[in-house]
Amino acid sequence: MFISNAYAAATPATDFTSFLPLIVIFVLFFFMIIRPQMKQAKAQRNMIAALQKGDEVVTGGGIVGKVTKVTDSFVSVEIAPNTEITVQKHAIQSALPKGTIKSL
Repeated sequence: MFISNAYAAATPATDFTSFLPLIVIFVLFFFMIIRPQMKQAKAQRNMIAALQKGDEVVTGGGIVGKVTKVTDSFVSVEIAPNTEITVQKHAIQSALPKGTIKSL
C-alpha cells in the first residue's frame, strides 16, 4: 500500500538517433584535436626535410645556431665561432629567418 510497484523500463530503440551524440563527439574531437596536430607534424617533417647548410635553427634545448653540415639523420650546428655541435635532425625545433642570430 505504501510502496508503489516498480516496473521495468521499456527497451530503448537502437536506431541512428541513439548513436548521433557519439558521432558528433567524434567529429568534434577529430576537427579540434587530431587534424591540427597532424598538420603541425606534417609542417615539422617538411621543415626538417628542407634543412640545408646556412639555415639558422633552434634546437629542442633552446640552442640557437647556424647549420654547417646536414647528413641523413644528424645536423652539425655552429653555436659560436669555431664551436660546432652535432644533433639529431629531430632535435631541431624550428628554423629562423636569415639574420636572426646577428640581431640577438
